[in-house]
Amino acid sequence: MKFKYSKEFTIGLSVIAAVFVVYFGIEYLKGNNILKPANYYYATYNNVAGLAQSAPVTLNGYKVGLVRDINYDYAHPGNVIVEMSLDKELRLPEGTKAILATDMLGTASIELKLGTSSNYEAIGANLATEKAAGLMSGITEDILPTVGQIMPKIDSLITSLNALASDPALRQSLGHLESAMANIESSSEKLNQVMSRMPGVANDATTVMANVKTMSTSLNTIASDLTTVSAQIKDMPLEQTMTNVMQASESLKGLMAQLNNQNSSLGLLMNDAQLYNNLNNASASLDSLLQDVKKNPKRYISIKLL
Repeated sequence: MKFKYSKEFTIGLSVIAAVFVVYFGIEYLKGNNILKPANYYYATYNNVAGLAQSAPVTLNGYKVGLVRDINYDYAHPGNVIVEMSLDKELRLPEGTKAILATDMLGTASIELKLGTSSNYEAIGANLATEKAAGLMSGITEDILPTVGQIMPKIDSLITSLNALASDPALRQSLGHLESAMANIESSSEKLNQVMSRMPGVANDATTVMANVKTMSTSLNTIASDLTTVSAQIKDMPLEQTMTNVMQASESLKGLMAQLNNQNSSLGLLMNDAQLYNNLNNASASLDSLLQDVKKNPKRYISIKLL
């Protein structure tokens, strides 16, 4: 007996199949795989801006689950409960934190930071939470207040610049500056004229440098001769010469002492006036005798011939 499906049964079966297809399709588009076993954990935040369903849940940068649902906690106003669907094999140690992180575009995700305990969180437990400081929050909290403080100062600076620009003294200073620039240009032209006359001066300087070079050569020669003379003086027996000079000085000193001593022979010769007079008389007598010999040689020399 052949079983025949009624039209109503076929339509109902088709509707049920369509519902299942739509449900599984929506869950698939959300990123939920209802055929894959998972564990569910919860996290409570006071602000989930940028976080959406199907947002990834990562561990060390690897996706280990996704955000399954986000609900406002009406029993505790100000809190938002986030339901996370994690891989069945993942076990979370006690103290694990669910960190809400926001990227540059404002899209939020949850990063898990495992605890260090040897015990594990119970499935369905409410994990500790933390909110990471994103780029936009840093701009909002740090940069914008600073910019707000700077803006009045910038406004004051612009006002001061406008007042300075409208000051007649500034225009007068600009006029003086223009005159100074004209003077500088004139001085530059005169300097160019002077520089055009520099070749003759350069030739004179070359001649002077040549003379200086010649003098330097002469000085080097003189220095070399002085070095040679110094070496010769160094090699001379100066010590012995000085000793001989000292000895001669001592001898001369003794001689002078004898000359000054009236009791010595030299002293008597030098200081005895009677001896001096006798020598003068003897010299005068000898001179008279020689003159008489010259006049009367026969008186003193007799020559007999045999």
